[in-house]
Amino acid sequence: MRAFWAVLVSMLLLIFIWQIVIVSTGVQRFILPEPLKVAQSIWKSRALLAEHALITISEVILGLVLGVLLGMITAIQLASSAWASTYLRPVLVFTQAVPVFALAPILTLWFGYGIWSKIAMALLIIYFPVTSAFYDGLMRTPPGYIDLARTMGSGTWRTMVCMKIPAAVPSLMSGIRLAAVYAPIGAIIGEWVGASKGLGYLMLRANGEVKTDLMFAALVVLAAFTVVLHMAIDRAAARITDRYS
Repeated sequence: MRAFWAVLVSMLLLIFIWQIVIVSTGVQRFILPEPLKVAQSIWKSRALLAEHALITISEVILGLVLGVLLGMITAIQLASSAWASTYLRPVLVFTQAVPVFALAPILTLWFGYGIWSKIAMALLIIYFPVTSAFYDGLMRTPPGYIDLARTMGSGTWRTMVCMKIPAAVPSLMSGIRLAAVYAPIGAIIGEWVGASKGLGYLMLRANGEVKTDLMFAALVVLAAFTVVLHMAIDRAAARITDRYS
């Protein structure tokens, strides 16, 4: 409840600043609509927004789940194999030098204009943070745990499952927290490049039709979903971290 009230107060403060900027600068309403106008647009277009939001939410959730699973598998492989750590980790770092936005047209070409190209974008944008955070946690297992495992005659995989992975859970949760914020970005970028549904597509359509209030309404819905997703994952991550700390 404390986190909920903190977010609510922050949102009200942001809306207040938004209104002050409009009043003090006299900016044209087609450039920056008033918060009340945006709220009216949300209510008026609630069915349209819900239809497109459902698509974007599906893309984000699926991309988040697949990205976290793939990141965990990769991190475990890197931590358990000296060859993989030496030769594959630099490749992962190199892939981050390519702007994610530049990959969106390629993914759209490969997977089409449907939901899977957006899921792939969300997956790619969270894959490295999750992999990196979990790998660092696996490699920072307390030496006493490793010595105890060796003393007990534990094998490599048993040590990984019983010692390293539980000790690295807090690091994994940190990576997942970041993923919850990044995943919507990947989905929206994919929709901007090529889509026929989704909040990103709706924003582009509203911009082309000079419906700025609808564009901001879609943006507000996306931001609200991202905040709720982050709060839910942060709460779950805190409980899991406390369990393994």
